[in-house]
Amino acid sequence: MKKNYLMLIMAALLIAPSLAEAQEARYRVGVCDWMILKRQKLGEFQLAKTLGADGVELDMGGLGQRVLFDNKLRDAGEAAHFKRVADSLGVAVGAVAMSGLYAQDLTQRDNYMDLAADCFDTMDRMGGVKVAFLPLGGCGNNWTTDREKRIKVVKRLHDIGEAAKKRGLVVGIDTPLDAKGNKKLLKEVGSKGIAIFYKFQNVLEAGADIAKDIKALGAANICAIHASNTDGVWLQNDKAIDMQAIKQVLDQTGWKGWFFVERSRDTTMVRNVKMNYGANVRYLKRVLGCPESEPAVKLDSAGRDPQYVETIIQRSQKATDQLGITYTEEGQSVLNIVCNKYFKLNDIYAERDSLKKTDKKLAEAQCDSKLYRSHFDFDADLSMYLKPQEIETVKDVMTFNVVKVTYDAHCDMIPSLTNEEKQQIMAWLIEARELAVDAESSKKKHEVFGKYKGRINNYLTRRGYDLAKEREQWYERMKSRK
Repeated sequence: MKKNYLMLIMAALLIAPSLAEAQEARYRVGVCDWMILKRQKLGEFQLAKTLGADGVELDMGGLGQRVLFDNKLRDAGEAAHFKRVADSLGVAVGAVAMSGLYAQDLTQRDNYMDLAADCFDTMDRMGGVKVAFLPLGGCGNNWTTDREKRIKVVKRLHDIGEAAKKRGLVVGIDTPLDAKGNKKLLKEVGSKGIAIFYKFQNVLEAGADIAKDIKALGAANICAIHASNTDGVWLQNDKAIDMQAIKQVLDQTGWKGWFFVERSRDTTMVRNVKMNYGANVRYLKRVLGCPESEPAVKLDSAGRDPQYVETIIQRSQKATDQLGITYTEEGQSVLNIVCNKYFKLNDIYAERDSLKKTDKKLAEAQCDSKLYRSHFDFDADLSMYLKPQEIETVKDVMTFNVVKVTYDAHCDMIPSLTNEEKQQIMAWLIEARELAVDAESSKKKHEVFGKYKGRINNYLTRRGYDLAKEREQWYERMKSRK
């Protein structure tokens, strides 16, 4: 009897989902494919995975003056291909969007049911997606108060909603209304196939508090969430959005579903898709408690002082920031490779200093041998994720960009340098950088470059340049530029 009881407990533990799995099923984070510049492109699934997203909100394609959306997934074979790629990468299609209606007036589209049917068919082809997005922006700013136009909007939404309900789907609408206004609108529409595709930006523009508005609207009326504001700063830096309060309300209401990042791009790097969307996805996942994918390369931080580790992470992140990949899966692995390089150097030099007390010659020999091996290991590790030029960028950041600064300075100081001389200067500076990467401190790194700068000066002097005179004239030119 006792044995059977234990077996039942073990079976229950195997069947029961883990806490992480349960949390993932409740909240999932995706990106809008038209905003990451991958509208109906196969590359959207790999990019979403790179960004750490669980899925995408796939768009129906442009509309403009067309009769139907520019929808390549109307073709069953093309849709099947898209689904295979998405499934192979473990990336879900969380919703299908009719974003073309951001700029097209629904009340002026007499074939609105054909547009909806096209969307519903695409949802089926992509594996039974249950939520569609229908923005009402194209209806203008006055449809909520213009009685005649509102009646027309309501009628068309009712028709679309009933068609969606028959197919087991829901259409989420994007409105400029607050909770009270949205509840009134949904009552007028009178269809279970229509809900609110909640958008932070709209609520903020209406002057409402997001958490309070969600609570007033109710979980049953929200089918999905566009978790972003206008472009300006990332979500984590947006003081108008209290994600902790929003999560608390959603937890209390029992809501579950998809969060999609549409905007909230940092305007200082608005075109950097990976940095903007990677940062927002990562932030949302952490606040919502969603599982995050582990980087392939682990951080060798065990047994190290936490403050030292944090300093190294901040130093190393300058390289991934420069590459624009910090908040991506590959970026996290590259970050850890750079951090581990610093840790390895610290270990090698610490071991050298300890051994010096008993055998200085052996200590230096052993140190040189380990530095040699680790130098090539570093390049090999980075080559798994970066192109050769990107590896150069990492090394430049680690050596304070001295190669470029010094090379540019010499070219500016001596405009008459030949191509051969420029190539020689660059070759020595790159050689210096390879040595400086392995130096034990910033002071030692600069000392390495100092030696090579001396070699360059001697070379230029032998070539007949009067460096004192060239430098004096250079200073005068810089003064005149100012």
